[in-house]
Amino acid sequence: MKILLITDLYPVKEDEKYTPHTLEAFVKSWQKEGHEVKVIKPNFLFNSFLRGKPFYKNGVYGDVENINFLLPFLRVPRLKYKPDIILAHMPSGLIYANHLGLPFCAAVHNSDLEVLTNPIYSIYFKSKLEKAYRNAEKIFARSDVLRQKFLKLYPQYENKTFTAPSGVDKSIILKREWQEKKKFRVLTCGQFIKRKNIDKVIKACERFENIDLTVIGSGKAEKELKQLSDKPRFTGQIPHEKVLEIMRESDIFILPSVNETFGMVYLEAMASGCITVCTKGDGIDGIIKDGVNGFLTMPDVSGIENCLKRILEFTSKSAILENSYNTILNYTSDKTAGDYLKSALNPSP
Repeated sequence: MKILLITDLYPVKEDEKYTPHTLEAFVKSWQKEGHEVKVIKPNFLFNSFLRGKPFYKNGVYGDVENINFLLPFLRVPRLKYKPDIILAHMPSGLIYANHLGLPFCAAVHNSDLEVLTNPIYSIYFKSKLEKAYRNAEKIFARSDVLRQKFLKLYPQYENKTFTAPSGVDKSIILKREWQEKKKFRVLTCGQFIKRKNIDKVIKACERFENIDLTVIGSGKAEKELKQLSDKPRFTGQIPHEKVLEIMRESDIFILPSVNETFGMVYLEAMASGCITVCTKGDGIDGIIKDGVNGFLTMPDVSGIENCLKRILEFTSKSAILENSYNTILNYTSDKTAGDYLKSALNPSP
């Protein structure tokens, strides 16, 4: 099968520091199944500049065709080949796909909700995005939380809106038993930006004598975060395999970020045998069920403190890890990629 993925959320080079590899994981799984996959990466240059994205000249880089636009996709080149299915992600991808005049499936990321609700985009991008969703054969939200938020805005699309979550490589899944100890190893990991709320994790953990906190990541707020406490261990930006290694050595993973599209790091923490905590009503809330296979917290210091206290006092931590392990088995990259493709291809009910 010939699959065309259209999105600007895709790494041209493997060493891109802040470009997520979540959509690339779908592509690799489809290619492993024998599908032919091409990627078009449309870049509205002004928006790319504001977001600090790496710049690449027009051209083909492996399976990725990078196309730059000074104006937002007023003239989209015709395709030189005929795909069996087109999957469009991110606002630029949806607007580009809609200009092709071909059947396509549209995704919902947090960036799309920002365009649909922020008045700054109302003049041009909102109407273009709404038209794309109207014309899309199917709509795939990247999480159940995003699906619910999207349908609050556009309930008329309920019958054609589904979820398409990501998954982890099954080779990293580890089954661990909970071990009681005098000191518990807590881990947080993410880019040092405001919405990740890593500062609140540091402040909350400061109040526990029996917690050792490790902070993985980098960013502009690094100096301010280090000034909050001298107790956490900061690793800086480290390779992905090293992140997984530290996860396997940690007892609890917590990242109370907001406005997450999905959050692969939570699945990786679950796969590594951590009791995993995400923000209530955000990220992978729905996959994580509070007090069943993980915990949910409010994204403030008191909420995080109460959540950590609840975990440490919880009498069935082994059951949490068992349920977490059973959950992650249903979220492997091959399974989620296969489910996404099947749902996109099957006729709508």
